[in-house]
Amino acid sequence: MATSVFHQRVLRLHYLSRLQKSLILARCQHRKAEQDVDDLGETDEASQPVEEGPQLAYKLFYSPSSYCHIRNVQTVLSQRDNEEDEPCLPILTPCFWQQGNTYSVSSSRHLSSTKNTLLDLAFNKSPEMQSQARRQPIPPDIRFDTRAFLKCRPEYSCISLNTTQRPSPTSLDKSWGLLKKVTVLKGALKPSDVSSILWELSSVDPDKTTLVRSDQRFVMLLRYSVENLQLYSLSELLEVLQAFVWLDMPSAHSVLALYESELSRRVDQMTLHQFLFAADLWRCIGKQVPQYLKSVYASVPLYIGQIRTPELVQLLYIMGEGRYCPKELVQPLEQLLMRHLHELQPEEVGTVCLGLFKSQTSLSEGAVMRILDKAHVFVEDMSDFGLVNVMKYLRFSYLYHKEWLDAMGKEVPRRAHRMGIQGLMHMALACSALHYRNDNILTAIAERVPLMVPHCRSKDSCKLLWAYGTLGFLPVKSPSLYPSLTEALRQRKAEFYRYPEHLLTGLLGLAFVSTFPEDLISLALSPEFVKLALKSTQLDLKKDLYTLNGAVELELPHWTGPRLTSDLQEEVADMLWKFAESDICQKQEVVQAELCLKDLLGGEEFVCKRMILPYTRSIDLEVHLDSKGQPIPVTPPCNTTPEKTSSKSENFYNWDKVNIGVKVTDDLVAQLLNTKNKKSSLKVVKPTLLHSVEPDEGDLFNTGLFLTNEVTDMLTKSSVCNENKGPVKLAIQVCNRNHYCYHSDQLLGLHAMKRRHLKLIGYKVVDLNHQEWFPLLRKSRTEKLAYLHCKVFNQ
Repeated sequence: MATSVFHQRVLRLHYLSRLQKSLILARCQHRKAEQDVDDLGETDEASQPVEEGPQLAYKLFYSPSSYCHIRNVQTVLSQRDNEEDEPCLPILTPCFWQQGNTYSVSSSRHLSSTKNTLLDLAFNKSPEMQSQARRQPIPPDIRFDTRAFLKCRPEYSCISLNTTQRPSPTSLDKSWGLLKKVTVLKGALKPSDVSSILWELSSVDPDKTTLVRSDQRFVMLLRYSVENLQLYSLSELLEVLQAFVWLDMPSAHSVLALYESELSRRVDQMTLHQFLFAADLWRCIGKQVPQYLKSVYASVPLYIGQIRTPELVQLLYIMGEGRYCPKELVQPLEQLLMRHLHELQPEEVGTVCLGLFKSQTSLSEGAVMRILDKAHVFVEDMSDFGLVNVMKYLRFSYLYHKEWLDAMGKEVPRRAHRMGIQGLMHMALACSALHYRNDNILTAIAERVPLMVPHCRSKDSCKLLWAYGTLGFLPVKSPSLYPSLTEALRQRKAEFYRYPEHLLTGLLGLAFVSTFPEDLISLALSPEFVKLALKSTQLDLKKDLYTLNGAVELELPHWTGPRLTSDLQEEVADMLWKFAESDICQKQEVVQAELCLKDLLGGEEFVCKRMILPYTRSIDLEVHLDSKGQPIPVTPPCNTTPEKTSSKSENFYNWDKVNIGVKVTDDLVAQLLNTKNKKSSLKVVKPTLLHSVEPDEGDLFNTGLFLTNEVTDMLTKSSVCNENKGPVKLAIQVCNRNHYCYHSDQLLGLHAMKRRHLKLIGYKVVDLNHQEWFPLLRKSRTEKLAYLHCKVFNQ
């Protein structure tokens, strides 16, 4: 007897050992199968599903390891709903040529990536960072319920699955008895038998589902279940699908595709509640079902009159998780949303915003503002998850809602200490996308982020760097922010071989604030990485590589590391200039500035429209002045074809002619630019010859001052002597509001870096501020000349 017991224990230990190995393999396979690549985005961040072709003949392969994985339905749903592109991969830094399969990882690293993160950080941090880590314990990552909105109303129980309420558990012995029944009945199993057995099996304890799925009799049951799918009733199909949720079926299992096809065929037989419930079951399983959702969306117009608030919110949730909303449904959904907006509760508003964001659904500006108004009413009652979702959709819509953003200036500092790294990243990214700099928000996030770095995906670290760099948040404001995020990039180098755009995003954000980690730059500009980046089919990374290369060339003069080839640089420069010619150069603010400068300075040879620093992606109007402050032809001359001057334009200026009449004073300039608010006692000069002046909308010249040749000529003469010994090169910037933070004089990262670089190569930067220049576009030519004279000569 004792020998028998001992023998049984040995067998059990042997079985558990094999099971543990299977679990490790299955987790790796399952994680690889469930990667849901999204946006960017930020633009990011949603992709349309691809329609599946005709179903191939069904083949079922038995592989026990594919069934051996344990997960909690609610936890996995929370993770999936949150991960817009990729999960946090284990920290590995193999050499470039070892990246054939980034998921071939050792089990110890895979099962405890957080521990390894902390270990690697401890060995690689600087002494300052190590001491800080000793003082501040690493908090756990934050998890939240992405389906909390389902608790808002009892009506959701008809159209969704409550994943917190599993069926009453049954014993494993009962499960073995059910599977034995399968071997007896075999092909004689009826649809009702299959659905009943699967439903009863789904009641097994969650810890035992792996044993059930790995049993070969269960595989036989799946095979029998799809032999006569057309004979199942709708209720039986939904029952089977629900059983698959509780049995934790792998979302990549081939049998699920056959169920999707059958349910897609049956959508027109379903009620509104039935097809919404089935869509939710697919979401709980974790399988993307574009074929089924296409059929659902085609049926929605038939039920518009039956859609109330719960059905509308659930439909938008499903659309978001499916990453697609048909264009023909946008207007009906907007009308429904406006009709039921007053009924929405806080978490439902967050779900609506997330669904619209993930499905990339653009509503009218008025509708978005009304949603934001509603969210602002109960901003204090919304969860952190809900706040982040609203910010995501605000970022996507690219609208400014003052009251909401002001509220974020109070709410984010109050909540930042309890928010997860992804929520913090999306908050900062939304602010940068909206060009909204609020130091209360940025400082609160910056204080929290270094503690959460071990939980950062590469995406989180890089987009945080981009956001802070774009908004010009200098390292001195938060000494630990940039070093900790840069260290996080080093710890997750392996992820950049799969997502090269993330590394470039982070390095550009650092470059904006003049920070250059040379080891990461060496990686980004290495021939192997550049080749990998250029193979990207989703994004064109050439411009990012070109910008990074140009920044390194100027700000790291000692740099001896890799650089882009001259051929690639020329290719990107040509591409950028062609775009500039077709877009930027055609804008009226640029056209008028160029024409007026040519008039002011005496001809085309004195103004060169080109990209002095092509990698900064914007144009310059280049002007050269000699040591006396007089214009000289630009050298080297422009290699682009200058635009022809308007026939109405006249050459006002002759530099060889000395004019005496009216002295150019500050009062005269003020009178020309702002005579409504400033009275002048200047003596009126009777004209000897008048130029035709266009009517002025603002009645700027109602003071009695006539603009004569003498006045105009004196305006074009510098009132300030140039103290430089050599020629002065001016880089005139025609700015627009998108170059600045919202309602601020703070330049955004790329434009601030451009001005810094222009100064490094010897240019004096002259800004034609949009708040000054744009109103003048509707004024007379003489007023434009007066303004440009002040900008060019009074430096």
